[in-house]
Amino acid sequence: MSGGVLLGVLLILASFGTALLSAVAGFGGGVLLLPVFVAVFGPRDAVAVLTVAQLASNGSRVWFNRHEVDRRLVMIFAVGAVPAAVVGALLLTSAPLQALTRVIGLFLLAMVVWRRVRPDAARAGDRGFAALGAASGFGSALVGSVGPMVAPFFLARGMVRGAYIGTEAASAVVMHLTKLVVFGAAAVLTWHTGLIGLALAPAAAGGAWVGKRVLDRLPVNVFAILVEAGLVISGLLLLLGGGGG
Repeated sequence: MSGGVLLGVLLILASFGTALLSAVAGFGGGVLLLPVFVAVFGPRDAVAVLTVAQLASNGSRVWFNRHEVDRRLVMIFAVGAVPAAVVGALLLTSAPLQALTRVIGLFLLAMVVWRRVRPDAARAGDRGFAALGAASGFGSALVGSVGPMVAPFFLARGMVRGAYIGTEAASAVVMHLTKLVVFGAAAVLTWHTGLIGLALAPAAAGGAWVGKRVLDRLPVNVFAILVEAGLVISGLLLLLGGGGG
């Protein structure tokens, strides 16, 4: 097997596995996948390729959980996310990505501790969710994916399993679509990077489908433990690596 073919197979397997993880926990795929893409494509192209692949993964999760999506909450989130994603995408060419990812990593670890000390700390009203959308849109444009950052706020609304997975994914789709428009206009997204992302889309959709099957059989208490463990792992990866998203 040639090096190019082997690399392609590894990228497909990575896209499938991380999409499966995201379909079960609601996040984690981007955090684990971006370092792989950075190693292969470089940091700027990696964010563009990841955005296309994540759009497929998140879009699939929305479809598989479509009956449980809180559309009103998605719209509130989008009010802040869309303009902030535009600004973040325009800043991508000069932003200090490593410093930003470490800040997000610290935030995640702090949120896990805070959730233990103050279980209602992440409970946000409509205005708070619009502000969360703004922070997420901006950060997502720079580091590819901020699913772990928003997870505690969706969970604080009492969402579990399909409702949480579908609603969080729908919010991410809004951000990814916005970023792709700006990336295309700013030449961050090229035909080359776009086609690579599209080539990985079936693997991402397949992982989301398998993850949905797992999610439907997962007890609620196990789901909560899995999500919190994922927050800790994601926070450590971002803090120590400074290159995840």
